[in-house]
Amino acid sequence: MAGKVWFVGAGPGDPDLITVKGRKLLEEAGAILYAGSLVDQAATLFAPTGCAIRDSKDMTLAEMTDWLLEQAARHATVVRLQTGDPGLYGALIEMTRPLTAAGIGWAVVPGVSSALAAAAAAGETLTLPEVTQTVILTRVAGRTPMPAGEELAALAAHRTTLCIFLSITLLHRVQEALRAAGWAEDAPILVVQKASWPGEERIVRGTLADIKQKCQAERIAAQAMIIASPTLGAADWPDLARSKLYDPAFSHRFRKASEPKP
Repeated sequence: MAGKVWFVGAGPGDPDLITVKGRKLLEEAGAILYAGSLVDQAATLFAPTGCAIRDSKDMTLAEMTDWLLEQAARHATVVRLQTGDPGLYGALIEMTRPLTAAGIGWAVVPGVSSALAAAAAAGETLTLPEVTQTVILTRVAGRTPMPAGEELAALAAHRTTLCIFLSITLLHRVQEALRAAGWAEDAPILVVQKASWPGEERIVRGTLADIKQKCQAERIAAQAMIIASPTLGAADWPDLARSKLYDPAFSHRFRKASEPKP
């Protein structure tokens, strides 16, 4: 009987941020295919003795799916360990279609995204009452083009939180897009490289005007999340709108208001 292939989100880098379910699957896996260019090899230390472990960084998509199919014929549990969450820029459907065609079962275990890890590392929030309640996860066009209507300038026009993946080498294009959308030169920008990686995480804070120069000075040119948001720096603001959920003047089904509405 064929085994099952699990697409497990390894999280942003810290092995402790793999979910409990993901770690249990690694501990029982007969074979693990991990993204060595992005996933800390420490994540594979949960594998049992005798587990077949393969780094996919030098493999084509066809080679990866062939390997997964081959291992599924030998082992009950096969894990494809991917950075962050498999559903974000992870070629998930491209890998699952051949499995489905071959009659191999598969499932996904979500992981912590680098967007969330970057905000956590910097002590920032991605949403804030009366500031923004929307988060856009996107990238700028590189060798992979953007669909019509998803150009960064168009998305930035909403003035919400932007978590920009896979774009640190195109930071000048990010700046151009935000300027085209009317963002001010002093708009805060956050860049976090290797968010949560023990001993390797780096945080750069700047503005639209100087973030590129600051990243160049720090030699940050890979594995970095860019966050542009009107919420950045809110911890130091003199006044904040209070969340209605916790406002003593606001009632909900679990708690009655203890103060009159202002």
